[in-house]
Amino acid sequence: MKFFGITLLLLIPLVVISLGMDILLGFDLDNSIKHAFNPFLVKDPAELILFFILLIFLLFSFFYRKKKKGNTKGQQ
Repeated sequence: MKFFGITLLLLIPLVVISLGMDILLGFDLDNSIKHAFNPFLVKDPAELILFFILLIFLLFSFFYRKKKKGNTKGQQ
């Protein structure tokens, strides 16, 4: 329950700050809410490419570690 409370206590001020910055930049409230809850709308193509490369790297490392852990169990 603590983790849920801490998560909300961090999420709410960060969303308010994000909405406030978007409004100060001249966006209306509807676009500000869309930007706050869907960050892919405001990413550049280069950022998206880097995000997908890092995601693929994370998935490969996860499967490699899982495969390596499975092989060492049989040897013990």
